[in-house]
Amino acid sequence: MTEQVIFTNEDGEDIRFYVVEETKIAGVNYLLVTEQEDADSEAYIMKKVAEDGNEELVCEFVEDEQELDAISKVFAELLEDVSIEMQE
Repeated sequence: MTEQVIFTNEDGEDIRFYVVEETKIAGVNYLLVTEQEDADSEAYIMKKVAEDGNEELVCEFVEDEQELDAISKVFAELLEDVSIEMQE
């Protein structure tokens, strides 16, 4: 079974993502996730961050363009058989 992450958006809606790959760079855990487990779909890069005073880990989308570009290259190397294309 594929690991899943549930992301709660600003409207309070839960969105289920499936973890394709995970890596740790400079002490930060990054996740490559998709909305569909077995089909081609858009992929997103999230990072695990801790809330202040909260033991629960929280994931957020990587939005910084330089960070996103660098991490997507790492995932492309880890997943040689998967095509990763950046969309603006």
